[in-house]
Amino acid sequence: MCPQDSELGASSEHSSGRRGTALPTETPPGPDGLPILGNARSLIGDTRAFFDELSTYGDVVSYRLPRMDFCTVLHPDLIEQVLMVDYEQYEKWGLEDFGGEFAPNGVLLTDGDQWRRQRTMIQDAFTVERIRSYGETMARSAEELAADWDDGEEIALNHAFSNLTLDVLTRSLFDLTLDESESIVTEFAETLNDRGSLDGLSTFLPMWIPTPENRRYNRVLSEFRSFIEELIDDRRGQEDEYDDLLSLLLTVEDADGNTMSEPEIRDQMVTFLFAGHETTSLALTYTFLELAKNQSVRDRLGSEHDAVLGGQTPTLGDLAELTYTENVIRESLRLYPPAFIMFRKTTENVALGGYRIPKGTRITLPQFFVHMDERWYDDPETFDPNRWTEEFEDSRPDYAYFPFGGGPRHCLGMRFAMLELKTMLPTIAQSVEFELLSDPNPALEMATTLCPAEDIRARVKRR
Repeated sequence: MCPQDSELGASSEHSSGRRGTALPTETPPGPDGLPILGNARSLIGDTRAFFDELSTYGDVVSYRLPRMDFCTVLHPDLIEQVLMVDYEQYEKWGLEDFGGEFAPNGVLLTDGDQWRRQRTMIQDAFTVERIRSYGETMARSAEELAADWDDGEEIALNHAFSNLTLDVLTRSLFDLTLDESESIVTEFAETLNDRGSLDGLSTFLPMWIPTPENRRYNRVLSEFRSFIEELIDDRRGQEDEYDDLLSLLLTVEDADGNTMSEPEIRDQMVTFLFAGHETTSLALTYTFLELAKNQSVRDRLGSEHDAVLGGQTPTLGDLAELTYTENVIRESLRLYPPAFIMFRKTTENVALGGYRIPKGTRITLPQFFVHMDERWYDDPETFDPNRWTEEFEDSRPDYAYFPFGGGPRHCLGMRFAMLELKTMLPTIAQSVEFELLSDPNPALEMATTLCPAEDIRARVKRR
C-alpha cells in the first residue's frame, strides 16, 4: 500500500521545532492499541502489514509498544529533518532497549563528545592503503568461495554469503581465518540476529528477566567479549605484525595524543561484527536472487565485467568504471535494504510535520517502506537498475533513498560495505550463475535485518 500524501508532505509546515519556536498542540494520528501491549501484537503478527496500515494515517504516525511510545516518519523531507537538520534533538536509540548494552562504549551507541572522538579516530584508520588491503581480502575470499562450488551443486545463497562475509570480517578485523574463530564468532552473530527477531513478546522484555533467550544472549555476549579482550592482550606490543583493524585501533590517537581504552576497542570490534556481517551477506543474497530472475540484467552486467575486467579480479582502481554494477547494487539495496529501519529518540519536545512529538518518543525511519513509495519510484516493486539515471536522482528528495542512513551519524561502514559488494559481486558473477530452486519471490522477515523466511536455494552453473 502506498503511503498517503500528508497535508504536510512538502510544504513549509515541515517545522524545524527549533528552540524559541512555539510547538504545535496536535499529536500524530495512529491506530488504536490494547492496554499495556499497545500495538505489539499487530507489529509481531505481520510487520509489513502493520507498517502498510500506518502509512494510511499520513507521513507522521504514532503507535505504542510495551513501555514505549513510537512515531514513524515516512516523508523524505521529514526524515532529513530528523537525521540531518535537527539531528541534535534526536539521539541514537534502539539497540539498548532490544538487545541490552551489548557495546556501550562503541561508536554505534555513544553520543556527544565521546562519539565524535571515536568516529574521527576510526575514520583516520581507514586510509587508502588500508582500504586497498581490505579489497584484496574481499576478492580473495570471494574467489575461494566461487572456486569451491561444483557445477550443478545445490546451495543456500543466504548461508553461503553469510559465511563469506563472516570470513571477510574475521580476516579484516582480527587477521584470523573463520576456521580459527568460527565457533564463538558464528554463535555471537546468530545470537544477535535472534535477539532482534520480532517473533515473540520476549523481545520487549527487560534484559534482567531470565528468559531462555536473555540467558543465552548474555552468555554468548560475555564469551565474545572475553574472546576480544584476549586478542587485545595478545596484540599489545605486536601491532605491526598484524594486518587488521584491531591492531590499528590499538595505536590510533585522538587530537590530544590519547589512544582508545580497552573497553572502547573491545566494543568497536563487537559493533563492527554486528553491523557488518548480516547486512552485507543479505545484500549479496538478494542481488544474486534478482540476477537469477533477470536475464537482461545479467547480460548487461556480464558485458560490463568483460569490458572492464576481462575475467580478472577487480582492483580498487577498477571500481569507478563499474557503473552498471553499482546501479545493480543500488537497486538491490532499494528493494531489499538489509537494515530496513532506523531508530531515534527525541531528547526534548519537538515539532515534526506539524505535530508535537513529546520528549522520549521513539522515532522509526523505515527505509523499506520509503523505498517502496510510489511518490518517488515508478513500479517500486520491480527490480530495475536502469532507473538510476542522473535525471531520476535529481527528481526525487534526497532521503527517498537512504540504505545507509544519513546525516552526521550515517553508517560508518558504508565505504567498507560498498567496497565489499562492488568487489565480490563481479568476482563471483564472472565465475558462476545461479538457477533458482526456491520461490523467486521469497517471504521476508523483519527482524534485526530484512531476512528471508526460508533458505534461498539455487543450483550453481559454472561459466
